[in-house]
Amino acid sequence: MGSLHWLLDAQVSVAGSPVLVREIVGNAFGLASALLGLRRLVWAWPVGMVGNVLLFTVFLGGAFATPQAHDLYGQAGRQVFFFAVSVYGWWRWSRTRRAGVVPDRGAVAPRWATARERLGLLAAAVIGTAAAYPLLAALGSWGPLPDAWILTGSLLATYGMARGWVEFWLIWIAVDAVGVPLLLNGGFYPSAAMYLIYGAFCAWGVVSWWRTSRVLRPARAIPPTYTEAVA
Repeated sequence: MGSLHWLLDAQVSVAGSPVLVREIVGNAFGLASALLGLRRLVWAWPVGMVGNVLLFTVFLGGAFATPQAHDLYGQAGRQVFFFAVSVYGWWRWSRTRRAGVVPDRGAVAPRWATARERLGLLAAAVIGTAAAYPLLAALGSWGPLPDAWILTGSLLATYGMARGWVEFWLIWIAVDAVGVPLLLNGGFYPSAAMYLIYGAFCAWGVVSWWRTSRVLRPARAIPPTYTEAVA
């Protein structure tokens, strides 16, 4: 219990402002999840879920008495949705890994989304942001419009990762571009720094998954069990 209380209450000073240790730890788990996802390892999902739980408490500043005292309901809400989508991603990648249908033994075979799938992503981005904005504004979220896009884009990126679409890295970059100024203005410095690092990391991820998709493309057409394993 002593360690738990320390994690909940411990703070450090960053540029003269108090920052919760659990914000730093939560973002560290997020970065570890991204690194595992880049390598297409199933552990990316449970590791990310630990970070989701910690960051949920951070972004409900008013409820959990964080130093910032801002309630970013979109940021907090996306941790809940992340957790739920991660259950799906964990199940999907685990099933594919057990089936052994990816030639390089990864948990997913990266590919570019089809034109229809991209259209679906675009429609979901517009509709999701438009629907989340008034809800977050009514809840009193700090910065409801960018918060709405961060929530929507993050969910789409997580779903795209579960499906193995290379585009999910590009969606994350678009989320980071909006998230950095919002988090800096709100005083969430570790999270803002994480977004900056993650933005550069995502650019690397796009290249890595794109190269892997080119290598695996011929092999995907061979085993008919592949489609069955990831459907």
